[in-house]
Amino acid sequence: MKYLVTGGAGFIGSNFIHFVLKKYPDAEVVNFDKLTYAGNLLSLKEFENDKRYSFVKGDINDADLTDPLVGSCDVVVNFAAESHVDRSILGPAEFVKTNVVGTQVLLEAVVKHKKRLHHISTDEVFGSLPLNSPERFNENSPYDPKSPYSASKASSDHLVRAYEHTFGLQATISNCSNNYGPYQHVEKLIPLMTINAMEDKELPVYGDGLNVRDWIHVEDHCAAIDLILEKGKAGETYLVGGNAEKSNIEVVKTILKHVGKGEDLIKYVKDRPGHDRRYAIDSSKIEKELGFQRKYDFESGLKQTVEWYKGNIDWWKSFLNNEYLNYYEQQYAKR
Repeated sequence: MKYLVTGGAGFIGSNFIHFVLKKYPDAEVVNFDKLTYAGNLLSLKEFENDKRYSFVKGDINDADLTDPLVGSCDVVVNFAAESHVDRSILGPAEFVKTNVVGTQVLLEAVVKHKKRLHHISTDEVFGSLPLNSPERFNENSPYDPKSPYSASKASSDHLVRAYEHTFGLQATISNCSNNYGPYQHVEKLIPLMTINAMEDKELPVYGDGLNVRDWIHVEDHCAAIDLILEKGKAGETYLVGGNAEKSNIEVVKTILKHVGKGEDLIKYVKDRPGHDRRYAIDSSKIEKELGFQRKYDFESGLKQTVEWYKGNIDWWKSFLNNEYLNYYEQQYAKR
């Protein structure tokens, strides 16, 4: 099978490429990425000379480029998205452009060439849950996005379903909880706290630190996507969670233990505007219908992740000193 992976230089996309190329010796992957600040080709350096892997720099909003790439592949897995809530508050327009308009351009090509699409979404489209509640999001939960980011992702989900209904698009959607693991951008909670702790810097925690997220290791998420592509039914949505609800402050304190630093590094800061209180996912549908099982519990997964950042200092420092930007240009110039 030949995969077109949009946003394949990003955190989850690059991990999915690792997963596919290691699991399927005969698979081919085309990585189609705009290479914004969040993408890093260093995450895929081990495949740069692999004949099964190729990289195309470009924007899914560019129909002239997107259309033939879709036509040349068997299946499209859409990770391409602006995904950082704080940045969506500062500049919503870019999120609408990529997450909404870009998805629509991609859908046109997928329908035209009659390809199979899997669209990656988020649990944030469902809004916020109260703390200390048994309620969890499921496939029938109403959409109630609270940030420009989640609103743009909700819009993209609706577009996928509209194209399914109107044009017969063969597509599935997965809404996933918070991911963590190797190759995650340094602005995200777990890498940021890990790196700051390693460098004896303050660990900024929003508000009271009691906001709760459900955490899933990125490798488990990739396994779920692979399972949906293999066994999922077109037109269906699957929620993918880690069954690991943790408050932000719990996560931060656990990271400090793994790094071997004290809690005196924690600094509570002004809360983010519109900060959702709690997310939680009921994954029973994908577990029962497709047989999804997780490899990692949160404790072992977080320890592995912290160890990865401790052992891959050159990778995350490339973000801090912009070395990865030079690497982009060098690799792109070869093609």
